[in-house]
Amino acid sequence: MKRAQFMLTRLLQGAIAILLIAVVNFMLVRAAPGDPVSVLAGEAGASDPQFVAQLREQFGLDQPVTTQLATYIGKVMRLDLGYSYRQQQPVLKLIMDRLPATLLLTGSAFVLSLLFGVTLGALCARRAGTWVDSAITVVALVFYAIPPYWLALMAVLVFTVQLEWLPGFGFSTVGSGLTGLALAWDIAKHLLLPSLTLALFYMAVYARMTRASMLEVAQMDFVKTARAKGVRPGRILRAHILRNALLPVVTLAGIQAGGLIGGAVLAETVFAWPGIGRLMFDALLQRDYSLLLGAFLVTAAMAVLFNLITDLVYTLVDPRIEI
Repeated sequence: MKRAQFMLTRLLQGAIAILLIAVVNFMLVRAAPGDPVSVLAGEAGASDPQFVAQLREQFGLDQPVTTQLATYIGKVMRLDLGYSYRQQQPVLKLIMDRLPATLLLTGSAFVLSLLFGVTLGALCARRAGTWVDSAITVVALVFYAIPPYWLALMAVLVFTVQLEWLPGFGFSTVGSGLTGLALAWDIAKHLLLPSLTLALFYMAVYARMTRASMLEVAQMDFVKTARAKGVRPGRILRAHILRNALLPVVTLAGIQAGGLIGGAVLAETVFAWPGIGRLMFDALLQRDYSLLLGAFLVTAAMAVLFNLITDLVYTLVDPRIEI
């Protein structure tokens, strides 16, 4: 009963947050210079005021901003994200077509960063003060300090251009006609560079946090008691230290999971990955307001969902936490 009440409360809070985000995004986009009418009129080579006024009426831009906002929020509540006149398709369809690619990229990056980050952090904590600890710490700091866009470009230059080990662009080989496992392997090769580029920064963060948290937990009384009772060091590390040290890592991971969607804009642009990030970038350049607002709203909803999942994971990591 408590779990169901907790879920309903968080879902209601998430829905309110998404609506507020939709309002803020709408006002910020409308405040930006330029609009789709000026872009379309410029591309058509038409500066006739009557033609421009007709376009503004078609897009609803001739109405007051408050009226436009009310109309937009009403559509959002009906899950209608509008129509992209640039792409000549419904916004929701465009986003749903790109969403699987983005989820694949961000999901892979999230799993890689969390898996390797926690593993390396635990290794650092276990070998604290040794050369292993120092080496991993230095490498983590290097990846934390390197700008992601530079790392992405260098990855393409080294592994695609120079060594020719991995494809650097696209979702799969164009015109290959692959199916089944061959297609899956081809997609995996295209996925490796962008997912690693996106994961390395977060991996460094998780490694440092896991190390610090484990060293702190290792000095607590219940760990000292377990050592005094003769519990095996390996069991102490896994069942007592690591499990309790994971709570701050889970907190940060839940927050950054939603941020990965935003970070995917860079990776998808550099690696020509056909996801929401690339769609947002193109919509921004084209002043496609409806598509841009729809992409913002979907990414915000995903961030809220990830935070809800994080709260539920708390109860699995530490049963002492009640909801």
